[in-house]
Amino acid sequence: MDAALIGDLAWQVSREGHEVKYYIAAESDREIADGFVPKTDDWRAEVDWADTVVFDDIWVGNDARTGELAQALRAEGHAVVGGTPNTDRLEADRGYAMSVLEDHGVHTLDHREFTSFDAAIEHVRDDPAPYVIKPLGEVQNVKRLLYVGNEDDGSDVVDVLKAYKKAWGHRMKGFQLQRKVEGVEVAVCGFFNGNEFIDQVNFNFEHKRLFPGNIGPSTGEMGTSMFWAGQNKLFNETFGKLEGWLADEGYVGSIDLNCIVNEDGIYPLEFTPRFGYPTIAIQEESIRSSTGEFFYDLAHGNDPDLEVHSGYQIGVRVVLPPFPFDDAETYDENSRNAAVVFQTDDREGIHIEDAKRVDAQWRAAGESGMPLVVTGKGETMQAARAQVYGRIDDIVIPNLYYRDDIGERWIEGDGDRLLAWGYLGP
Repeated sequence: MDAALIGDLAWQVSREGHEVKYYIAAESDREIADGFVPKTDDWRAEVDWADTVVFDDIWVGNDARTGELAQALRAEGHAVVGGTPNTDRLEADRGYAMSVLEDHGVHTLDHREFTSFDAAIEHVRDDPAPYVIKPLGEVQNVKRLLYVGNEDDGSDVVDVLKAYKKAWGHRMKGFQLQRKVEGVEVAVCGFFNGNEFIDQVNFNFEHKRLFPGNIGPSTGEMGTSMFWAGQNKLFNETFGKLEGWLADEGYVGSIDLNCIVNEDGIYPLEFTPRFGYPTIAIQEESIRSSTGEFFYDLAHGNDPDLEVHSGYQIGVRVVLPPFPFDDAETYDENSRNAAVVFQTDDREGIHIEDAKRVDAQWRAAGESGMPLVVTGKGETMQAARAQVYGRIDDIVIPNLYYRDDIGERWIEGDGDRLLAWGYLGP
């Protein structure tokens, strides 16, 4: 809606033979998906033309959110994939999200919100332990500010809080300290049709650090591995308890709950009450039925007939300098309008993010340095890895980089642990 996030889904639906009009509010992003998807400069003028309206994010600008727009359109009789003011708040207000979970019997980690750095430092010293610092408000999208503590006495968290007070005190008006636990990080992603979840549930594993081995600054996402399953214990202990609340809200679309899981329990970390990126591109790769018809049925309150790949899927974000940082000079020198060259004619598994097509030539677009997501699938995670990295080998973009370890955590034991702890069964 504001930034260009969902061009690939629009392109997929268009390729299936449906008519699509794509609106991007941010002027810096408006060239994204040029040559791939028909655009409109006035989405409100097209509402009566559309049989389904799809919002791609909760944000319109820095403060306004799309849930209010989606709710108003539904009241006017339009079919909408999107949230509500309260479901938007699940992402925008971490304290509210935890209270919703607790009110519905979902266990949460010990957490506390602060507006004072000194009070938070005193809290850690009084109750020493590893903590996670999670910014609240407008700076929560500055991914590098999220800090996961490592020291048992919390001393590193104290040091980081002191540094944040000096460097970010003028903008970071609130934050949450959450007790850190060890385990497998897994996200439960369901699709809700306004009344209930569909039967197929997506389980995905994010890789947010820039470098292989989970090293370096936090990014929006560098890659994700996933699989689909039924409504198992992991789903029932989380979203299964929220189904009535979401129905009362009238939520429609994808909603994701990232959790830490260990042998003692399931501990939710944060909601994504919208499409995830690049999660939706990887989900597209694994949907065997019509994507356009799926979202039409979802928005109209039907029970979609969703056919998905039965194995594993992987998506890898291919990026350019200065990602994940903002540096206009570096971007202009190294990445703007960079040509995307394919060494084969096969485009299977190639998904656009910040890309455009000019006279049949694919190019980087926008300002962020995220031109492509490349996906692969297989009956095993190893097979999915082999396919996705084989496809990346056939792409040439000057200065491209990516993580080469997506999916390894599952192979190295995450899958065995989830099975041993009984979370993937009924």
